[in-house]
Amino acid sequence: MKDLLGDTIQNMLEAELDEHLGYEKYESTEEAKSNYRNGYTSKTLKSSVGQVEIDIPRDRNAEFEPKIVPKYKRDISEIENKIIAMYARGMSTREINEQIQEIYGFEVSAEMVSKITDKILPQIEEWQKRPLGEVYPIVFIDAIHFSVKNDGIVGKKAVYIVLAIDIEGQKDVIGIYVGENESSKFWLSVLKDLKNRGVKDILILCADALSGIKDAINAAFPNTEYQRCIVHQIRNTLKYVSDKDRKEFARDLKRIYTAPNEKAGYDQMLEVSEKWEKKYPAAMKSWKSNWDVICPFFKYSEELRKIMYTTNTIESLNSSYRRINKSRTVFPGDQSLLKSIYLATVKITSKWTMRYKNWGLILGQLQIMFEGRI
Repeated sequence: MKDLLGDTIQNMLEAELDEHLGYEKYESTEEAKSNYRNGYTSKTLKSSVGQVEIDIPRDRNAEFEPKIVPKYKRDISEIENKIIAMYARGMSTREINEQIQEIYGFEVSAEMVSKITDKILPQIEEWQKRPLGEVYPIVFIDAIHFSVKNDGIVGKKAVYIVLAIDIEGQKDVIGIYVGENESSKFWLSVLKDLKNRGVKDILILCADALSGIKDAINAAFPNTEYQRCIVHQIRNTLKYVSDKDRKEFARDLKRIYTAPNEKAGYDQMLEVSEKWEKKYPAAMKSWKSNWDVICPFFKYSEELRKIMYTTNTIESLNSSYRRINKSRTVFPGDQSLLKSIYLATVKITSKWTMRYKNWGLILGQLQIMFEGRI
């Protein structure tokens, strides 16, 4: 967070100087002849996350007076959360302008706001390429959809989130991928990206019925067990059910995935199907047709199963991302969407400090079930 804050303020200062001079760095214009950049002055700022070192850019005529960090001002602790929140909330250019006015009492152009927000893209690229662990016991792949305008046309774009649980039992978002069509080729590129960043093995990969993902897993990680995500399975079933029956239906579904073994789970599935088939004929079809990728779930211990069917982790991520979508109904482009998702992810994952309960016991069971791979 401190690095993000320092880089953001530094980039905003650079954008302020661009605006003041009327041209960008290394650009040759008439304005550049009358006034130009003249080095930097180092300054240490105080923030709630520690001291932040920045370099204040200077101009040759000594006319530049930064507004983001005025002269003699060193304490920025009261504004740092607002600066980061401008991006994390998915604000439009107009809304960011209003926010800056509220904080500093001055107006900025839409062009300047765009320059400022674009300068965070290299940090996102660095985050996307960061090294990963060699082995992940469990990986979830989930998708959430947003409205994005491209070439004047508004359409839906999917953001695919790769959520992993590492050897230490800690959760982490290890990948964000925007806007590709689902296919074996796409999923293979995602999994190869994880491999290129250091992942050698995934024990269990949980995902919905994503087009082509099973073939891609077999090609990239042939020893990985593909498990139909129980969270998605429940969600896909309940979308066919009216609100008044949803609680009862959800309780019946719980009898399936909490059954002690596969046979008991299958028997429960048949009972639930028979009970609701007349009223909701489409609801339970996917359980029957996908039982082969649902049933591996039953060979795991109760502690491990709880991680796989508990919705808290995935749903808390989704709800945070949806809050972004509420404040901005349409994103002006893929980059704008990516910036907002990235910063929301940074904010969410910074609070993930605890490992899963009973992780030592779960890890021991995994070591027996997947002998030689941990």
